[in-house]
Amino acid sequence: MPDPGSPAAPAPLPAGFYARPVLAVARDLLGATVRHGPVSVRLTEVEAYTGPDDPASHAARGPTPRSAVMFGPPGHAYVYFVYGMHWCLNIVCGPAGTPSAVLVRAGEVVVGLDLARQRAPRLADRDLARGPGRLARTLGADGSLTGSPVTGGGPLVVERGTEVDDALVRTGPRIGLRVAVERPWRFWVAGDPTVSATRGRTSPLTCVEPDPRWARPAARPADQPPIPDEIV
Repeated sequence: MPDPGSPAAPAPLPAGFYARPVLAVARDLLGATVRHGPVSVRLTEVEAYTGPDDPASHAARGPTPRSAVMFGPPGHAYVYFVYGMHWCLNIVCGPAGTPSAVLVRAGEVVVGLDLARQRAPRLADRDLARGPGRLARTLGADGSLTGSPVTGGGPLVVERGTEVDDALVRTGPRIGLRVAVERPWRFWVAGDPTVSATRGRTSPLTCVEPDPRWARPAARPADQPPIPDEIV
């Protein structure tokens, strides 16, 4: 029987959270928690990718067998294999037919630390999910999750976490690209030890307009009620 004094499980982020411009979703995923099985990771670093207007995106040339999920409904996982050794976890955003996704790049293991250590015994705790390949390995995420909803009811769930104030958010160039390298579409929590090394020009948060449906601490009046579970 559940302990009535135990805290309630975090609520999954609803589908409406992802049915927004990808830059807004990317910023708001900072502080959220990704859970797969017994391991949960609090996100501290993400990157945004769009479609035909973004030559660095897998969706730049239209749908392919690998990227077709990016053209589907928001709130689903896109997990692909790179360099013959790493899985990378993305979350599809925007309305169906308008491809975009957020690559989850780094985070802190907050549940399942013992298992995460077993999966990468040579790494320090701060490095277990530092980088997209390590993050996917720590979660046990692979291509079988592609197309799975992340809004609850599936094996992979993104849950509400700790809100990150705009003053702590930094933006800069995406990592490991040869094209569209000037776009400041990487978002991270300043000073967090799990974040990748800073590369290129770093700026405070300026490229995302506030969304009244998903208010953050800096923009929410003291008398405003809590954010509802559904924002659509």
